[in-house]
Amino acid sequence: MAGGGMAPLGVKQERAAQYKGRVTRHVIMACVVAAVGGCIFGYDIGISGGVTSMDPFLEIFFPTVYHQKNSGSQNNYCKYDNQGLAAFTSSLYLAGLVASLAASPVTRNYGRKTSIICGGISFFMGATLNAVAVNLGMLILGRILLGVGIGFGNQAVPVYLSEMAPVHLRGGLNMMFQLATTLGILTANLINYGTQHLGSWGWRLSLGLAAVPALLMTIGGSFLPETPNSLIEMGRIDEGRRVLERIRGTHEVDAEFQDMVEASELANSIDHPFRNIIEKRNLPQLAMAIFMPAFQILGGINSILFYAPVLFQSMGFGSNASLISSVLTGVVLCGSTLISIALVDKVGRRKLLISGGIQMVLCQVIVATILGLKFGDNQQLSKGFSTVVVLVVCLFVLAFGWSWGPLGWTVPSEIFALETRSAGQSITVAVNLLFTFAIAQSFLSLLCGLRFGIFLFFAVWIVIMTLFVYYFVPETKGVPIEEMVLLWRKHWFWHRFVPVVALEDGDAKPSKNIN
Repeated sequence: MAGGGMAPLGVKQERAAQYKGRVTRHVIMACVVAAVGGCIFGYDIGISGGVTSMDPFLEIFFPTVYHQKNSGSQNNYCKYDNQGLAAFTSSLYLAGLVASLAASPVTRNYGRKTSIICGGISFFMGATLNAVAVNLGMLILGRILLGVGIGFGNQAVPVYLSEMAPVHLRGGLNMMFQLATTLGILTANLINYGTQHLGSWGWRLSLGLAAVPALLMTIGGSFLPETPNSLIEMGRIDEGRRVLERIRGTHEVDAEFQDMVEASELANSIDHPFRNIIEKRNLPQLAMAIFMPAFQILGGINSILFYAPVLFQSMGFGSNASLISSVLTGVVLCGSTLISIALVDKVGRRKLLISGGIQMVLCQVIVATILGLKFGDNQQLSKGFSTVVVLVVCLFVLAFGWSWGPLGWTVPSEIFALETRSAGQSITVAVNLLFTFAIAQSFLSLLCGLRFGIFLFFAVWIVIMTLFVYYFVPETKGVPIEEMVLLWRKHWFWHRFVPVVALEDGDAKPSKNIN
């Protein structure tokens, strides 16, 4: 709710054409260090699936699953159906959900840098506790600390990257977070493949090595500059301008600086960002913060990334083959993110999201068809069909990697006005983690109950989310982060929720509606 008097209206005119600057080493170094937070997120996504397929780990913490897995009479789809095992994976994301909401006031009042450091410290503690766990309680507590780290890191890092990046390269630099996430997943898969041969302590090394990126994030974060947007919002205006000049490599930053100051005036008039974000004029951004992360998870990618070894073993792959297959999907995901970085600021967000969605639907339907026809309770996939399944899964991961993987984070992180940015990113992260928790907790049961139909379930959601992008997501390529409100006023649907204000040089000019 605004303070006394009429609240400022925020950015009132388009100045994007007047922005000056280039990519400086300060921007590159800051983005690399901040994006390590994505590596932490990815490492945990990849590591849990491999660890839960290791017999020494299961014998200690989940003996029931260990006996189910090695029982020849068990239904192929139900070997790993255990709510306790699912809780090992999902507890992290439930903790992250709560932490992401708690991180919002920290990020807004103390800066993006502070939240990044807090996330690194918590994740380091969680990784250490998991590595030395001797009972399920220690294991779950460690996962909760990891979740707190992810909540803080995911809340702050995408916002940090969006605010540091020059507008013409914001999409590519913001995707450093997703690239780091995919590198984390790939690293986890490679480590799992190696540690499975180390006997009873291999799983401890897998879980404990998560402390390495956490340490890098904590130490590196202490050397990061705070973003100009955050400094100005906290009233340190002169310092904010100096940082802006340094990261843009020029003193000619008047236009961008003025946008930040106007946005800050509105931000500082808002006492309750979470209450403000549900106002009618912020409905477009709120919708993106809810639907984009929800669809990102409902497309089914986490069922593959979390449980790739488990999933491939359920399909009849051996232990080595399943881990090799998960490494392969990690390589594909990492490579496809590079494709997205190269194209996002040239092709735009919408085309990548729509084309990726179409390919993902086709892949899910093909896998469901093969499993439905060729795989049953007492059947194993032939070598030929197993190869096809892995290939199609890789094509699915490829499409996700250039579209919904990075853009599911990028689009929400770049659309919020400054006064609701930390709250909006908290909602984005909370929704993502809520659906991640739901899928992580329910996937093994859904696989057991729906069997091959689980892939059709995800295919339906991909159709829905692709249509959502086509009709409701505007193209944000090249639009300065402080001028996004002007974009909503031009959209065929969202313009009815966003009030039109007079420009500084006269009445508001009519604009052609855009998708």
